[in-house]
Amino acid sequence: MALERLTGLIAFARVGSLGSFSAAARSLSISPSAISKSVRRLEERLGVSLFTRTTRSLSLTPEGRDLFERAVDLLRDAEMIEQAAMSARAEPAGTLRIATSLPIGVHLVAPALPAFRRLCPKVTIDLRISDQVADITEQAIDIAIRIGEIPDTQLKSRKLGPCRLGAYASPKYLAARGTPMHPDDLKGHDIVNLRYQSSGQAFRWPFQIGGRTVEFVPAASIVADVSDAVVAALVAGGGIGLTADFLAAPYLARGELIPILANHAVERNNLTVLWPANRGANPAVRAFLDWLPGVFSSFAHE
Repeated sequence: MALERLTGLIAFARVGSLGSFSAAARSLSISPSAISKSVRRLEERLGVSLFTRTTRSLSLTPEGRDLFERAVDLLRDAEMIEQAAMSARAEPAGTLRIATSLPIGVHLVAPALPAFRRLCPKVTIDLRISDQVADITEQAIDIAIRIGEIPDTQLKSRKLGPCRLGAYASPKYLAARGTPMHPDDLKGHDIVNLRYQSSGQAFRWPFQIGGRTVEFVPAASIVADVSDAVVAALVAGGGIGLTADFLAAPYLARGELIPILANHAVERNNLTVLWPANRGANPAVRAFLDWLPGVFSSFAHE
């Protein structure tokens, strides 16, 4: 098979997978025009139209759908050959693209990365932190770390350590306003809450009450869309807030926050690491996946 024809199949398979020439171009780090020309030359050689194009949509033709499945199988086999060759190397190397949310990235992953690089000095880390969910395929992400429920996906996944959600306030606030002993006592207190950037929805506070988990959205006097801003407002005496244990830990150690309603705190096992199946054999990915659980277990047992 000529190299140019294989290049056309790669371009065609990527456009078919992502549904647009521009997305395929970004994933392959080439220009949209180069993708378009490569697909057009493939269509000319095969004598068939692979896509139905309009100004607003792009879809596979019947001939394109048949060829797409075959092209994806071919490229999957090629990737497996490449990954097998890479796995033969004794030492992990190359760039590792990791996507995660802001609190996990800033407070857990980033501080631990120097330790990982001491173990794997030939690995370069590209850490991408955002509260917007990254498109792993389009952005060529190797590993994603997410908090919350994960929808059905073809990605490989593994649960990490549990996350404890508890209520906190500053000593100054509690001295002035008193300490609630039950979630019902939160009425009348100043509340600091989180609003999710991805959905715009307020964070629902979970508590263990009477052997079951009860969730509600308290009336808040301060709302922020970044977890660190919520904690900063609590430390400054802004009221009572609910946050994860790993976010509150350094402030607890310095006496700037005090846990309250501890008997009603909820533990959730909703920290997950995900990766594409075809990246699992990459030595850098495999090394990071083996190392990562220790990062999360360290704060879980503090």
